[in-house]
Amino acid sequence: MPVDPISLEVFKNMFISVADEMGVALLRTAYSSNIKERRDFSCAIFDPAGQMVAQAAHQPVHLGAMPASVQAALDTFGADGLRPGDMVILNDPYLGGTHLPDITLVAPVYFAQGGEKHLAGFVANRGHHADVGGMTPGSLPLSTELYQEGLILPPIKLARGGRLNQEVVQIICRNSRTPDERKGDLAAQVASIRVGQRRLQEVVGRYGPELTLEHMAALLDYAERVTRQAIRRIPEGVYRALDYMDDDGLTDQPVPIAVTITVSGEQMTVDFTGTSPQRPGCINAPRAVTVSACLYMVRCVVGDAAPANQGCLRPVRLITPQGSLVNPEPQHGVAGGNVETSQRITDVLFAAMSQALPQLMPASSQGTMNNLLIGGHDLARDKPFVYYETIAGGMGARPTKDGISGIHTHMTNTMNTPIEALEFTFPMRLKRYALRHGSGGRGKHQGGDGLVRDVEFLSPARVTILSERRKFAPPGYHGGHHGQPGENVLLRGGVEEVALAGKETLDVVPGDVLSIRTPGGGGWGKPEA
Repeated sequence: MPVDPISLEVFKNMFISVADEMGVALLRTAYSSNIKERRDFSCAIFDPAGQMVAQAAHQPVHLGAMPASVQAALDTFGADGLRPGDMVILNDPYLGGTHLPDITLVAPVYFAQGGEKHLAGFVANRGHHADVGGMTPGSLPLSTELYQEGLILPPIKLARGGRLNQEVVQIICRNSRTPDERKGDLAAQVASIRVGQRRLQEVVGRYGPELTLEHMAALLDYAERVTRQAIRRIPEGVYRALDYMDDDGLTDQPVPIAVTITVSGEQMTVDFTGTSPQRPGCINAPRAVTVSACLYMVRCVVGDAAPANQGCLRPVRLITPQGSLVNPEPQHGVAGGNVETSQRITDVLFAAMSQALPQLMPASSQGTMNNLLIGGHDLARDKPFVYYETIAGGMGARPTKDGISGIHTHMTNTMNTPIEALEFTFPMRLKRYALRHGSGGRGKHQGGDGLVRDVEFLSPARVTILSERRKFAPPGYHGGHHGQPGENVLLRGGVEEVALAGKETLDVVPGDVLSIRTPGGGGWGKPEA
């Protein structure tokens, strides 16, 4: 069967279904609410060279960065060093990871032919673990270096020849405040990997290795062709944008992110020259995260016509100055780079492209994940706990319709922790969970509204907040008004209001209430009279 449009579509959906089923297995077997409720994980399929061929519709910030993890595994062990039954684990942000709570598993998939085993590709998944050690519960501290953020795992073998290395599991669990969760979530990731291996082997068994590998290569080439066609439709020119992060958590100094996008024929150059040097705080974004944001922007411009794989980046040249905020040197802190800086990178990319494609690009969304991390000792259950949540906000208005209220946007695609699950699992009570009416920017089309989420503490705890857009509002486009900035407020004893910074660590006691009020999205177009 030669490669044709029909066979290409069949194989594309088969590969996606493998990644989807990996995700279902991980979701159903995970232990923590962070994975089984919020769905903070991603799964993808790779060819024998380590190029991403297909992904499930999981986390954009994970999926664009996962090829770096697979490449790090190949660089460490070589293709010949990863045999049947082997599995690599890593989280090092400077060796293919994003930030330390995101633990990635990579495994080769082999098929038997002529009495020998041959490589068909790789499967990989990434899960955000609620705690991997570090100086504060949740492992996203206001750090000054990577070592303060938790356990660092370079690419090492979690399994050899199908036998799991329990010593590695024990090391990870011993470094976590919630070891039972870590053990359960790691087991779920292993199960997901094995599901992916079986399903990809079934595809090879049904269609043969030559045809399977031929369609992997064809899908990458097809994504490249469609992307080049989409770039040709963008008016040629140079498009620039500049935006600022509020601060780095250690100083009040705004942090600029600048981008210049040059469109020439079917090529695009994305240049971050002019962006802030790497910061002493934890908001530095590893290059893999910056690549991920660029892939997301390209995919938004190209649309659904191109398969979601690495071929989309072939016509794109990416310049990330070494030692800058978007490509820091080891061992600068990166805890907030994956979650907050990735959102601002996306904002400047969209702002630049809106100059070329004003009728396609939406106004700025809330521009933050509103990371909330809470840990301590549950007095009622007499055990430690760690809770992690990203909180939705307003989506920017679109050229033809209003933005959506109370939704996760851009580099995050998680869900919330349901109230019932939160109160059942953690020593907390949700006092209020509502839309923040009027926080979206006015315009011809309105920006979406943010949320208000008020949490009452039932046990003493340490809280870390990593949030953005508390100082610089989400911009409106083409005459639309800005969305409202977010606010973080602590009500001591549920009464006395204390204003908090966008990035802060504090201790709370039973009866205190933390109120996270997320930004609205920007408006699009001048408001009608």
